[in-house]
Amino acid sequence: MTRLKTGDTVIVRSGADRGKTGRILRVDRKHNQVVVEGVNMKFKHLKRSQENPQGGRIEREYPLDISNVAYLDPGTGKGVRLGVTGTGREKVRVMRPSGKKVE
Repeated sequence: MTRLKTGDTVIVRSGADRGKTGRILRVDRKHNQVVVEGVNMKFKHLKRSQENPQGGRIEREYPLDISNVAYLDPGTGKGVRLGVTGTGREKVRVMRPSGKKVE
């Protein structure tokens, strides 16, 4: 289970884009993947169509495995794990091991 959400700023921990940071655009919990803005860019080739008579190719973000990204601590600039404290409706995401609340 992941505690990352759409809109969180993350840092890539491994792979060709290691060290890059970006905002999460989409989380796919079924396949344990995330799409991060400006990371894992690949070309998608487009067939000719009525909307796109020229055809061509566009560069877009592709999914990464969720284990390859970590929440970016704004104070230290490093990747941290997330945990949850509280009970019931009062649950709050916190950074581990510092215990600071995630805004």
